[in-house]
Amino acid sequence: MPQFDQFEIRMLDILQRDGRKPVSELAQEIGLSTTPCARRFDALQQAGVIKGFGAVISRRAVGLMVEVFIQVRLVSHSDESPERFIAAVQRMDEVSACWTMTGDHDFLLHVMVPTVDDLNDFVMHRLMRLPGVRDVHTQLVLQNIKGPGHVPLGHLKK
Repeated sequence: MPQFDQFEIRMLDILQRDGRKPVSELAQEIGLSTTPCARRFDALQQAGVIKGFGAVISRRAVGLMVEVFIQVRLVSHSDESPERFIAAVQRMDEVSACWTMTGDHDFLLHVMVPTVDDLNDFVMHRLMRLPGVRDVHTQLVLQNIKGPGHVPLGHLKK
């Protein structure tokens, strides 16, 4: 694991909360001058620690009223089913995230759609019809308490 100093840890923490903060303000907050701060920022990007920047969009404000987690189990892992499933999921705009999992199911999907009818259409006519899909288990999100998530950094300070 790469080693991070107090300036880099603080920089990462601040950028997770406000990725648009100008380097001059960032430098002031972490206690460095602008040039060394900019160098550290660039180095963190080049190293792949900072993967990018994006806006956090309210799903409800853009009409996505239904949020679900869907667990998917495949029929087999010995053929190309996992690769075909992954390729199909990557093309589905409704799927905002996908993870491979241990346990009873193989994949966990985070899905957002406008209505329950759209969810039914997605599950019954698109997801369940993918080759290799054995079954799905859908869990409706009632309320998002915390998130979207940030990367915890407390362990770096030890």
